[in-house]
Amino acid sequence: MNRSLKIGLVQQACSEDRNQNLAASAAGIRAAQARGAQLVLLQELHTGVYFCQTEDTGRFDQAEPVPGPTSDTLGALARELGIVIVASVFERRAAGLYHNTAVVLDSDGRIAGSYRKMHIPDDPGFYEKFYFTPGDLGFQPINTSVGRLGVLVCWDQWYPEAARLMALNGAELLLYPTAIGWDPRDTDAEKARQRDAWTTIQRAHAIANGLPVITCNRVGHEPDPSGSSAGIQFWGSSFVTGPQGEMLAEAENDPTVLVADIDLGRSEAVRRIWPFLRDRRIDAYADLLKRYGK
Repeated sequence: MNRSLKIGLVQQACSEDRNQNLAASAAGIRAAQARGAQLVLLQELHTGVYFCQTEDTGRFDQAEPVPGPTSDTLGALARELGIVIVASVFERRAAGLYHNTAVVLDSDGRIAGSYRKMHIPDDPGFYEKFYFTPGDLGFQPINTSVGRLGVLVCWDQWYPEAARLMALNGAELLLYPTAIGWDPRDTDAEKARQRDAWTTIQRAHAIANGLPVITCNRVGHEPDPSGSSAGIQFWGSSFVTGPQGEMLAEAENDPTVLVADIDLGRSEAVRRIWPFLRDRRIDAYADLLKRYGK
């Protein structure tokens, strides 16, 4: 059964000007909808720079509640255009309690649901544990007018457990808003290895679960405010794959609006010939709940 869905991705560069960034996101959403997109995915933390390069308590002033200004603005746009929008918000839940949250706005403008990033990195240039509390909403897909969305965020994309649990809970596609890039001082070979690994792991999630995967990454160089590093060069390369990991559309490393058609019905056909869910040895996986070994 063919269930065609046109997907849009808004890959953008960001500055410290929140209004300008949100306007660019909205312009990209409109451009995607004009090309037929029924679902539009924005990149991680699209209303500002990737502030996690340093630990700065002043950055908490940028956080907002959900519902709040960003979800209100994009909810109105989703209602106007009759599309579903997946947006990224620095969520202020309470004083001293913040999350990296993806909000899904349905085509009637309401918040269909949220996902709070579960895996929080703490690496040079990516000091997210200082800012974000790990999510507590689990790996639950969000029902929308265009399907059941398995929304995950950036660092989550490296974990097969996250993708699998979304699939086991009935997700029809996996979506990853992302902010990832190189240290500009890395060699070209190292840069290629990193990006290839990033693409490969997500294509593997599509294959292992028989689901389309949609990933939207940011672009542009963002300097390190502390001056202690060369900053991050975000590599873009947003992409859409089908349920066998086949590449349906891929962006380069400049601001762009990417649009692609996916057939949600193909997951049924693929899972019939590659029945990975049928053959899982759920009786033998208890050690997955341990940190390491026996």
